[in-house]
Amino acid sequence: MSGRIRTQLLKGTTTLLVLTVLRDGELYGYEIAQRINERSSGAFVPSEGSLYPALHALEADGALEASWRDSDRGPRRRYYKITKVGLGMLEKHAQEWAAFSLGMARAVGGADQR
Repeated sequence: MSGRIRTQLLKGTTTLLVLTVLRDGELYGYEIAQRINERSSGAFVPSEGSLYPALHALEADGALEASWRDSDRGPRRRYYKITKVGLGMLEKHAQEWAAFSLGMARAVGGADQR
């Protein structure tokens, strides 16, 4: 059951995770997934089925810009970079997450958590 819970939590945090790693610079899909995995110490490993729909939705919302580039090793890659809209979205999502996680810590930890 913990795998299922983790999957559901990841779905709700993918946007925040993607925007956070792209704040540091342009990356292509596999690099984004690897960076999320590294930063979370393996707790979050986004699948292609969750990552690419999130990237496409963020691009459609104007939060990301994407461009194709040739690669020295293999096929062309689509690189993503965060936009001003994306930075604003990141700030909003980070604030929402902070409020959510504080509320959860209080609820799970009991009344002493303030």
